[in-house]
Amino acid sequence: MKKAKTKTGRVLRAAILIVVAAALLCVAAVLIVNKRVMASAEGRILPEQEAAALDADCILVLGAGVWSGGVPSHMLADRLDEAVRLYELGASGKLLMSGDHGREDYDEVNVMKSYAIDAGVPSEDVFMDHAGFSTYESLYRARDVFKAQRIVIVTQRYHLYRALYVAEKLGLEAYGVASDPREYRGQEFRELREILARCKDWAYTIVQPEPTYLGEAIPVSGSGDLTNDKA
Repeated sequence: MKKAKTKTGRVLRAAILIVVAAALLCVAAVLIVNKRVMASAEGRILPEQEAAALDADCILVLGAGVWSGGVPSHMLADRLDEAVRLYELGASGKLLMSGDHGREDYDEVNVMKSYAIDAGVPSEDVFMDHAGFSTYESLYRARDVFKAQRIVIVTQRYHLYRALYVAEKLGLEAYGVASDPREYRGQEFRELREILARCKDWAYTIVQPEPTYLGEAIPVSGSGDLTNDKA
């Protein structure tokens, strides 16, 4: 009986060591992927004045939450304000608003376009990507649907690293301008979630699955009004 208990104890200790080792390997892998993703963006996050000289195909604004009544969240409003400034500085003559419009009762992109128009941007210069359901899908569709090659991405800095990494792996010439004029509630949670999101999109860029929707091409060299909702 004593020998059996000793053997059981050894097996249990070995199992615990295996679990701990596996957990440490997972943590190490996550940290390595995050470091690689973030390092890849160094040198491509630019101040406004440098981005203004790029003459990009479009300024890509990544979507974020919209409140009831069609009001952009603080994070989204800050992205839009930065994108409009870049447009006015001449970074590109086109804005591409990419966000979630997968349900009739939730629409990020029309809110984004209306915001830009209210700020003085002509409607024909503002494109809407109604199926930008994720960072990866927004960039894939910017390349394949909207036929952009050189882009300026606008989002908060913590998100910009991943967006620039994905863009590079998809063959886009991409630069970023961070929009962080204030602190945001719940940012600590977003930072933690972003660690896992970087790992997810790192894997996506290896496999490169098609996005949820593709559809016919709508080049950003044309009119953004082609992306307006049909009456």
